[in-house]
Amino acid sequence: MTQDEPIMHGSTDATDEAKVAGIVEQVRADVRSRDSEDSELLLTQRLDETGIRLPPEEIARLVAEIRG
Repeated sequence: MTQDEPIMHGSTDATDEAKVAGIVEQVRADVRSRDSEDSELLLTQRLDETGIRLPPEEIARLVAEIRG
C-alpha cells in the first residue's frame, strides 16, 4: 500500500537520497518512542511504501545507523 494523496507541495522534488534520509530519521524516532518496534521491518516497510528499492547491504547499513 502506498500513500498517493494528499501530497504536500514540493514533496516530489526530493531526491531518493533525501527521501531515504528522511525515512531513516522517522524510523529512528519511532524506534526510540516504542521500544518494541523492529527497526529493520519498519524501515523496509517505509521504503516499500515510497517505492524506493535498496540492496540488502544498504538496508543493513541503515539499520545499524538507526540502532546507533
